[in-house]
Amino acid sequence: FRSISESFVNTALVFPDWRDDVEKKISATTTNKLFYMLWRRGHQRGARGHQAVSCYNNLILKAEGKVDPDIFCQLGHFHLLLEDYPKALSAYQRYFSLQPDYWKNASFLYGLGLVYFHYNAFQWAIKAFQEVLYIDPSFSRAKEIHLRLGLMFKVNTDHESSLKHFQLALIDSNLCTLSKAESKSLTTHHFLQISAKEAYESLLQTENLPAQVKATTLQQLGWMHHTVEQLGDKGTKESYAIQCLQKSLEADPNSGQSWYFLGRCYSSIGKVQDAFISYRQSIDKSEASADTWCSIGVLYQQQNQPMDALQAYICAVQLDHNHAAAWMDLGTLYESCGQPHDAIKCYINATRSKACVNTAALAQRIKLLQAQLCNLQPGSLQNKSKMLPSIEEAWSLPIPAELTSRQGALNAAQAQQVRDPLLEHLRTNRAILKPFQVQMLDQLENQFSLMQQHQQQGLHKGPGSHSAGPNGEPPFSSSSSSSFPQTAFSSSAILNQVGHSSGSTPNHLSSPPHSTTTSGLHTKDNAPSGGNTGAGATLPLGPDTTTGVIPSPPSATPAQGLTNHIQLRVTDKPGSPASGAPTLDNPPFSALLKGKANNTTTTNDDNNNSSSPMSTTTTTTTTTTTAVHSSNSLSCLKSQTDSQGPTVNGKEDSRSPQKVGTSEGALHRHLAPAGLAPWTSVSIYPSSSDVLKACRNLGKNGLSTSSIILDKCPPPRPPSTPSPPLPKDKLNPPTPSIYLENKRDAFYPPLHQFCTNPANPVTVIRGLAGALKLDLGLFSTKTLVEANPDHLVEVRTQLAQPTDENWDPSGSRKMWRCESSRSHTTIIKYAQYQASSFQESLREENEKKKEMEAEAASSDSRRRKCPFKHIKFGTNIDLSDEKKWKQQLQELTKLPAFARVVSAGNLLSHVGHTILGMNTVQLYMKVPGSRTPGHQENNNFCSVNINIGPGDCEWFAVPEPYWGVINSFCERNNINFLMGSWWPNLEDLYATNVPVYRFIQRPGDLVWLNTGTIHWVQAIGWCNNIAWNVGPLTAHQYKLAVERYEWNKLQSVKSIVPMIHLSWNLARNIKVSDHKLFEMIKYCLLRTLKQCQMQRELLLAAGKELVWHGRTQNEPAHYCSICEVEVYDLLFVTSESNSRKTYVVHCQDCARRGSPNLDNFVVLEQYKVEELMQVYDHFTLVSVSHRERCKSPFSFVLAFSLQFF
Repeated sequence: FRSISESFVNTALVFPDWRDDVEKKISATTTNKLFYMLWRRGHQRGARGHQAVSCYNNLILKAEGKVDPDIFCQLGHFHLLLEDYPKALSAYQRYFSLQPDYWKNASFLYGLGLVYFHYNAFQWAIKAFQEVLYIDPSFSRAKEIHLRLGLMFKVNTDHESSLKHFQLALIDSNLCTLSKAESKSLTTHHFLQISAKEAYESLLQTENLPAQVKATTLQQLGWMHHTVEQLGDKGTKESYAIQCLQKSLEADPNSGQSWYFLGRCYSSIGKVQDAFISYRQSIDKSEASADTWCSIGVLYQQQNQPMDALQAYICAVQLDHNHAAAWMDLGTLYESCGQPHDAIKCYINATRSKACVNTAALAQRIKLLQAQLCNLQPGSLQNKSKMLPSIEEAWSLPIPAELTSRQGALNAAQAQQVRDPLLEHLRTNRAILKPFQVQMLDQLENQFSLMQQHQQQGLHKGPGSHSAGPNGEPPFSSSSSSSFPQTAFSSSAILNQVGHSSGSTPNHLSSPPHSTTTSGLHTKDNAPSGGNTGAGATLPLGPDTTTGVIPSPPSATPAQGLTNHIQLRVTDKPGSPASGAPTLDNPPFSALLKGKANNTTTTNDDNNNSSSPMSTTTTTTTTTTTAVHSSNSLSCLKSQTDSQGPTVNGKEDSRSPQKVGTSEGALHRHLAPAGLAPWTSVSIYPSSSDVLKACRNLGKNGLSTSSIILDKCPPPRPPSTPSPPLPKDKLNPPTPSIYLENKRDAFYPPLHQFCTNPANPVTVIRGLAGALKLDLGLFSTKTLVEANPDHLVEVRTQLAQPTDENWDPSGSRKMWRCESSRSHTTIIKYAQYQASSFQESLREENEKKKEMEAEAASSDSRRRKCPFKHIKFGTNIDLSDEKKWKQQLQELTKLPAFARVVSAGNLLSHVGHTILGMNTVQLYMKVPGSRTPGHQENNNFCSVNINIGPGDCEWFAVPEPYWGVINSFCERNNINFLMGSWWPNLEDLYATNVPVYRFIQRPGDLVWLNTGTIHWVQAIGWCNNIAWNVGPLTAHQYKLAVERYEWNKLQSVKSIVPMIHLSWNLARNIKVSDHKLFEMIKYCLLRTLKQCQMQRELLLAAGKELVWHGRTQNEPAHYCSICEVEVYDLLFVTSESNSRKTYVVHCQDCARRGSPNLDNFVVLEQYKVEELMQVYDHFTLVSVSHRERCKSPFSFVLAFSLQFF
């Protein structure tokens, strides 16, 4: 039993020897993404797996309730390898409930993540995979994890995270399910799509852009947002796409292509009338477009108008005999109307087209229909009345016939234009032609005669003569069910997505399928409001399938069938009407061929609401801990500085995860952290020699690098909602405000104590500029232009909206995602924009008053009809250069010490190098509506913000303990809390009992944001602001900074503040009397010293020589160039970069992924062990008398030279 189970686990769970048996299995997910499953085992290993499962089950029965939890974990692994996912999840649940330290088992978390991944529970799979990488960065299957994280983040539209994980998978040299070429193709494909969007948006920022270029760029950008899933959730993408296409049509109203694209967008969100109008405009501009006619057919089919749909499809295949999408949709239409003979003919024509991407599935469908026909009684179909004319008769219907006539006239005119110049010239001068010219004339006349014959024959061709031609795949096919219309690993497909085509059938972007809701139909896209989605089953795909329904796992969507997006149950009765089809008053089909669109047509928005984006159901953590660390973690901290922060020692919650249910939310609950080891059993006061001795003993005992001196702590978790919930009348608390009258008030010690008190999330200090006689004019736009007119400014183009609301670009729905595009300019150019914006507002003041009155009467309806105005926000203007901005920076030294950019009591002043925007000043230049989206400051540091004026800013702030609630909202809206751009919905916060501070910042006011406060800001006037970060030297600030450092590590986000580097500098520079702060810093030193020594021991044992490098003055802290974690003391650099002195730094884990034996790396040493030992031993707690403590608001003693500043 042992030999069977252990060998199976060692070869299968860790997966190094299973490459021969890996078979890519396509599985359609809730978003129709194609993912690749692992472990299609062979018969021999499958038998061994079942034998192991049987042995484990017998062992559990014999244990009579006293089972070792590891048994359930191993059982879960075997069930997972055998692809028995329900039993695997059940076994993992038992292990979870019985094992308090489940989070120490990386294999368990990995297996659990794979089960969640299988059930499309992406939020839970992401959490499990992230925790694996957190507790064991060198996990052997890290490459598999990064690939899956990349795919899941891609589905969640978190493109930065997705790209980062794809790149991390790419540099890993370990074996993987996908080849290196496939992994690289995934990364490149994703990168190109995001880059194309940024390139188009950047092009639109170009001044004096020609109208045609602008129209084409907006057209491409709009269509990209409609087709490329990576660019956001469906609702946001479609709104932005519609906005871009409308602007494109303003620049070029005669573009039939843009009208067609706009119709597709309207159709996808269910606005049928608007889609019909757009298609009709497209027909007016470019009648000979098979894609437009095919889309019109789909639109009519949605509305249960089969005759009109038939004529539209016939028009499409008339114009393009090889239009596979139209043939498939036409076949589906006939099939739904109970005419299988005609359906078969259409499907056969579709398979003849080279544009057909799933010929095998169509062939299977044809065989199935032929089998059904054979089983019917003779004459049963003949006796049944037909709903539609046969395919042969359809060519003679009025509209196709009229189109044929028009096309014939058009072709004749074109032929006349072709023959006139040369042919007529030769005929006129026949008498004087030379022999070779006579021969040319005979050839031209023969060719012209043949061409006329072919044209006449082609206009009357029947469907049976339509054969495939080399016209490529129609990109706007209504027949693609896969969310990857092109092969996922095809470089040509990637290029096609960002290219440009000037033809009538554009091939530059792939298209999502149309939405169809006729009888018995099931579509990928959302149907219009009130539509009938019909049967939701898929077609039989495999050779052994006997029914029309493919079984799907719990909580998973059925696999998609044909490339044609329309799917039918085999058992459906043809011809049954769509019971739920909307009864819209559609214009008659013939109207499409009569002139231009009627301007009197109206659209009822209430009947055409777009569907809301899918939201992920989440549950709330009941217990949390934020004192966390991994093998190089910092945050297992004893401190419990105040009641507002999360507790360090949480009780063990042994409840079992929920069983598999019918929704993603039923698959998982927040895993409650295990309790930490009591601090009485851990000493953080050993000497450095004792620490090094312990490390050497660990190395001699053969423990891995993941082993640590102290017990591991669980991975970090967002805090649960503070309890008890606040009453509703406490959810809009007054903002603490302090009014200063003179300089003495500003330097009064209690002011500092009040601002840094955790009970005050935000404080407004009013009248500060007047009390300190600050010359704010030094930061005015006029002075800035005079000082440095060409200084770089980052510009964010945003939508001007009301401060308490955030709408999508079309103004149709509220959302959390806050969209903006990025570009750059100079101070003088932005100053010109700022001034022109102000002048324009003065000219429009009277009109604005009227609009505001109308808005007050009906604000929602107005917003839904009128798009928002675009504005530009000048942000992140760096004022760190003391030579350029000497006067401005000197003026800020008038501030009290606790609010200065540089001061002894500021943690960030001890970093020893510049961190732009944190320990340097940044400037913001604003016009009304400029938004700073919601966020917490980097590593939860405090922030100082002064409004220069002349306008005001409106602020919103939420206390730090509620960041877990905000994070949950971001997850539901597929937004990255740390890196995404979001603007909270105040109604959502009120419903969940989240208090929000709301106040106005006037010129001269200083806003102090306390540690970890969530906030978002909008300018309500023309103004400039200056801001920087401050780190009070308190236990509370250090604790929250370290907690965010660990959370960033879990989320694979770079921590801007290097907390390890900072902690060692603090130990060198100061002596602390605050016991809690001392313990936290000392513990960080202990962990770092242990990690550095362990790395040294392992490198020396492997024969790897350390190269002394040292540090230069003001040298920045180092981060891994791959995973962006902080790297301290030992820097792993490639041999090539070392020889070139470029020093591309890696952490040990990333270095070993690329080169397991570190053959291509040089290890640089920045500190001698003796130096670190000396710093560690000399950092001791000092006692301060009560009298001295009362004199100073700081509970520490400075012990460094003033030359440090």
